[in-house]
Amino acid sequence: MPDINRCYNIDELREAARKSLPKVMYDYIEGGAEDGTTLKRNMDAFKDYQFVPRVLRDVENIDLSTTVQGVASSMPLICAPTGMSRMFHYQGEEAVAKAAELAGIPYSLSTVATRSIEDVASYTTGPKFFQIYAWRNHELVSEFIRRCRDSGYDCLYLAVDLAALGNREDDLRNGHGRPLEQAIRTALGGLRHPAWFYRFLTSGKMTLANMVEHLPHGGEAMKTLHKVNEQFDATVSWERAKSIRDQWEGPFILKGIQCVEDARRAVEIGATGIVLSNHGGRQLDGAPSAMDLLPAVVDAVGPDVEVLIDGGVRRGADVIKAIALGAKACLIGRPYLYGLAAGGQAGVERSLQLLRSEMERVMKLIGCPSIADLDRSYLSKLERW
Repeated sequence: MPDINRCYNIDELREAARKSLPKVMYDYIEGGAEDGTTLKRNMDAFKDYQFVPRVLRDVENIDLSTTVQGVASSMPLICAPTGMSRMFHYQGEEAVAKAAELAGIPYSLSTVATRSIEDVASYTTGPKFFQIYAWRNHELVSEFIRRCRDSGYDCLYLAVDLAALGNREDDLRNGHGRPLEQAIRTALGGLRHPAWFYRFLTSGKMTLANMVEHLPHGGEAMKTLHKVNEQFDATVSWERAKSIRDQWEGPFILKGIQCVEDARRAVEIGATGIVLSNHGGRQLDGAPSAMDLLPAVVDAVGPDVEVLIDGGVRRGADVIKAIALGAKACLIGRPYLYGLAAGGQAGVERSLQLLRSEMERVMKLIGCPSIADLDRSYLSKLERW
């Protein structure tokens, strides 16, 4: 087991995760669509901005706290919804939800999680968001909304960037969508990672816990994921999105917005927030990065709608740059999954600690004592020739 306390940045946690996981599982975390152009751009876009530091300011006490969709957060960071987290560590979503609560930030649960809406609500009293899809089965969507309401979830995301599944070629090579081949590859990889494999075999069947009653084989993930994929609806419209919004009385975010026009339409149907996201580079290769869109979208939607970004964050400096450009918070997926794979809940805690300490250090070095004081004057855009 890697020593996560000797990982001093997210990239070192990534390497620890690579050593801890069978290739099939690591590739699922790390891979993007097709040539990975968007996956790379998500990270590179942050490098287009440099800081404009102020000196001789009192920065002894740094305040990273904020609110997101009406809930308090100790820093402008949210654990993004990620599917089937038990693939990477037997503690899965439970570990991430508990780590997020300890860090004082929101945790987001995926519909295709391996822990249920109700289970996660029992694990944590921290703020909880849930990601839903506009699936073909309308009643199932309504059921999820009722369950979230009954379990005290604070906010609902509607993911809108899945009219078709992205062409994730590494996953195809590893047998995703072909259960027998994937099981063989997983077993062979597991033999080279006995600690992971032992827990995988002994911690119970991995199910799509929110849909056990709606799927064959008891919702066993590897056998039924193709049935879930059949639910993605290429006919979904803005009218359908509004009908889902109308079923949920609380904060409502459209996640997967990728242009200014759609950001405006999201506001028109009653979204209280939007997430600029290309699904971590896993859907359309050639989609814009969130950072490339951020300034124009913030200007277009105005101050009453919170704009969040998702994708590419690997440093606390990335978060500070996004907030300076007008984002309310950043979602992270891979950074905490690296920690989860490397060390379970302790690894997730480590990933959040690293990002927090980097954010605090950057704030001191740019001379800004509070997140509330950040604005575009703290950045300049680099000219590329």
